[in-house]
Amino acid sequence: MEQFNAQPLLGVGIYAVPEAARLTGVSTGRIRRWLRGYTFRYGGGEHTSRPVWQSQLPTIEGKLALGFLDLLEVRFVDAFIRRGVSWKTLRTAAEKARHQFDTTHPFSTQRFKTDGLSIFAKLVNEATGEPALIDIVKTQYAFSKILEPFLHGLEFDESDQAFRWWPLGLKRSIVIDPQRSFGQPIVNKEGVPTSILASAFRAADESVAAVTGWYEVEPRSVRNAVEYEQKLAA
Repeated sequence: MEQFNAQPLLGVGIYAVPEAARLTGVSTGRIRRWLRGYTFRYGGGEHTSRPVWQSQLPTIEGKLALGFLDLLEVRFVDAFIRRGVSWKTLRTAAEKARHQFDTTHPFSTQRFKTDGLSIFAKLVNEATGEPALIDIVKTQYAFSKILEPFLHGLEFDESDQAFRWWPLGLKRSIVIDPQRSFGQPIVNKEGVPTSILASAFRAADESVAAVTGWYEVEPRSVRNAVEYEQKLAA
């Protein structure tokens, strides 16, 4: 069995691939390909596609694991792939951003909100001929529309790195914080995982009052937890 030191995992967050898929809405297969790379046959030969970025965590007992910043990179990459940006361009943008921002996870920095457009614009000027990318960089508005869902509810530290995610928005009580509960979604005030509260809600025949008594949480926390878990399941 592979051995690892649990200490480095503190404050990083830890997610198995299925949990990462649940939280991001991206399939397990795509997440594995993006983080492990893959081989494919083309033109009569076998080719290798490298990982898009390096995971924050080592493999644990032979299984791929993601950290909090990996979750955010998954969300960002998915947003641009859905808009038609090619893998070649996305990889080039990631490499340029890594050097420019001096970080292993460039898409989860606040600087990408302000400087990312210039990176893509430069790629257009280098004659990529990629219609989707050209459309994206035509205006700041188009670029911002892609980033808006990705940046929603994120908090950034003094180094512009995302460190906390409020998936229902900053005014709601659900938080994903790698410093707490290994990054599992919890209700902020009481620290109870949303999955536990939602399961208890179902077991209590959808009685908010029963769950508040069992776990000593506010009714608002129960309702927010249930709403979030239902949103993930949709």
